[in-house]
Amino acid sequence: MQKSRRFIYFKILMLATNLIAVMFITVFIYFTIQKICDNFIARQFIRSVSALPAKPTSNILSSALLFSVLILSFTVREFIYPNSSKAAYLTLIIDFVISIFIIFILDFNYNGILFLVIANIITYTKGTVGRYLLMIIAVMSILIADYDFISINYRLYSINDYIGFYDSVTQQYLLGFFNLIVSINVIMFIIYCINVIQNQRGTIDEVNSLYKKLQKANEDLRKANEQLKEYSIITEKMGETKERNRLAREIHDTIGHTLTGISAGIDACITMLDKSPEETKKQLEIIAKVTRDGIKEVRRSVNKLRPDALERLNLKSAIHQMIMETESMTNTRIYFSSYVDNLNFAADEEDAIYRIIQESITNAIRHGDAKQIWVNIKGDEEGIILTVRDNGSGCKEINQGFGLRHIKERVRMLNGTVEFDGTDGFTVIARIPIRWSEEYDKSTYS
Repeated sequence: MQKSRRFIYFKILMLATNLIAVMFITVFIYFTIQKICDNFIARQFIRSVSALPAKPTSNILSSALLFSVLILSFTVREFIYPNSSKAAYLTLIIDFVISIFIIFILDFNYNGILFLVIANIITYTKGTVGRYLLMIIAVMSILIADYDFISINYRLYSINDYIGFYDSVTQQYLLGFFNLIVSINVIMFIIYCINVIQNQRGTIDEVNSLYKKLQKANEDLRKANEQLKEYSIITEKMGETKERNRLAREIHDTIGHTLTGISAGIDACITMLDKSPEETKKQLEIIAKVTRDGIKEVRRSVNKLRPDALERLNLKSAIHQMIMETESMTNTRIYFSSYVDNLNFAADEEDAIYRIIQESITNAIRHGDAKQIWVNIKGDEEGIILTVRDNGSGCKEINQGFGLRHIKERVRMLNGTVEFDGTDGFTVIARIPIRWSEEYDKSTYS
């Protein structure tokens, strides 16, 4: 921002310097002609010069008007449309044309105004064909629009002739002032070009610095990509491990539940064998059926990892079927109550609820020798509370084996919590968040 302002100030000073030079020439010649006429030496003066300005008064007005257009063009380019390339090129062409007209009006006594045009071309054209074309035209114009060169073939008036009208002391002051204005304009143009070069060098340094930063960023990105690849490999392995654990849980739940029922049923058969062979036979038929269903369940668990009962039935019916099969094979009475009218949840939620009940019943019979089990489901806005309690032997110190760990993992996967209590029988309390479906009326829970 400070650099751009500095360039604008330089161009304003150059604009002011050229305005002083142009108006000095036109106004000086006008007043000198008036003085010559007042002294009645016009004839003598005409004989000593090669040419005279056609209309001195019009030259002043025309120069002032053209310079006003030049100032307007500068204002449009610098302040109104500073970021428009079209406005820049259009105003640069206007500047060049206006400058040529002013040089013609001055009879080529001053062409320094083209340095201002070149300064603007350097600023507003960046490495394009238009930039080089305008630069070539402007430089050629400076070389061609030289008084000594043009005056060879054309009769032009010279400001030196009018300065020569005055005495030697005045001539020194006038020539010194005019040459000072011309020199200041050239010096300011040189300083401006040096500043542009330094600014471009600074821009190149900034570009190099940004390039180095970009290289470093690319290197960091490459390392990050390598780390991401390593992370993806680790994540894939973790996913495989997680899937293996889930498969192990599914098989454990199915086989454990089935074998527990078979074991309890066989114990009952041993007890009944001597007393009632017919009843024992019926019991064995039931055990055989449950065994076959268990085998199917294991196969299905490996293939689909979802309880077969849930594939065929809704959650509530699947729980009832599991309870009926367990009661038919064992001497355990299971009581199920649900205060949620519609047990219709997402597949992962239903799987977890079914398996928690299944594992809890299996543990109650296998480890607690329970004769009565109570399964209770309650709901609220956040989810359900599943409680499985038995009248078995319980335990003071709970050693979490494979089954209890799987219950915790299942609940944790659904962002829920689970508690175990072995002081009075054994109790499992699982709080499971539920993603209530849109069609589910949450007013049905109590």
